[in-house]
Amino acid sequence: MRTSGILMPITSLPSPWGVGTIGGEARGFVDFLARAGVSIWQVLPIVPTSYGDSPYQSFSTYAGNPYLIDLDDLASEGLLEHEEYAAVDWGHDPERVDYGALYRGRFGVLRRAVGRLREARPAELARFCEREAAWLDDYALFMALKDRHRGAPWHTWPDGLRLRCASALARAREELAEDIAFWQGVQYLFFSQWGRLHGYARAAGVRIMGDLPFYVAEDSADVWSHPEQFQLDADLRPVEIAGVPPDGFSDIGQLWGNPLFAWDRMKADGYDWWCRRIAFQLRLYDILRIDHFRGFDSYFAIPAGAVTAAGGRWRNGPGIDLFRVLEQRLGRCDIVAEDLG
Repeated sequence: MRTSGILMPITSLPSPWGVGTIGGEARGFVDFLARAGVSIWQVLPIVPTSYGDSPYQSFSTYAGNPYLIDLDDLASEGLLEHEEYAAVDWGHDPERVDYGALYRGRFGVLRRAVGRLREARPAELARFCEREAAWLDDYALFMALKDRHRGAPWHTWPDGLRLRCASALARAREELAEDIAFWQGVQYLFFSQWGRLHGYARAAGVRIMGDLPFYVAEDSADVWSHPEQFQLDADLRPVEIAGVPPDGFSDIGQLWGNPLFAWDRMKADGYDWWCRRIAFQLRLYDILRIDHFRGFDSYFAIPAGAVTAAGGRWRNGPGIDLFRVLEQRLGRCDIVAEDLG
């Protein structure tokens, strides 16, 4: 059966609050798609942005982007007052996102909303935190620690935190309990709104296609909490990094800088990291597109510290073996491969 779809980043939806969100304008776009007979809405990654304000360099492969939380919907729930965010400077160009303004303005507003959420719906919030603890505990602690260290990457933190010593982590959880609770609350707000949007789209006959970046950022909760899954040296720094070789578009190739996966170790534990990652994504989307899909077949490895990608070499990825394991654990999945290369 043939279907039609459209790629529309959520951030490109109109909004007076700096960036497109998963609130009323997103629901309105679903209505437009349904009237037009378009049955698939493909979005770009909805994870937090970090380096370069890019969702392909995110602090987490699981977390939702705080910028996408709709403030008007929070106000309708009684978690914000309109004037608390209407007076914030969200930028002045209606055709461009001012990420600096978002960074300066968004989190103070969300702290108010989370404070009221913790008072009004503590049991509901606690259930969410328990359900998502496998990734949320590490992410919330990671973000609280980044705030404490003024945004510095985790590999510059004191050894006890960098190496995840149990005593140092326990002390940090105690000292940063309020900040950790804030970051947990932000994720509750995001996924509550995302669940409503996804349900709205399904009811309208529109399926959402998500986009999963192949690699994760070095400065992420994913690498910090599971360094054994990546090709890191004894000091937990990448041995080689990701990119693509020189081609007709670039004489020096592309130097992405992401750490590479330790595929041998991943295979030894049944690709558990990937299975959990894909299973989570399939809770969020009806169809999942995986970026840089050819990396499963072979991937380009560039020596860490290189200034261009020219000195890299191809190495074998897991191939079909990973997808056989995925099918055994998750069943048949609606996965779309990026058709590039």
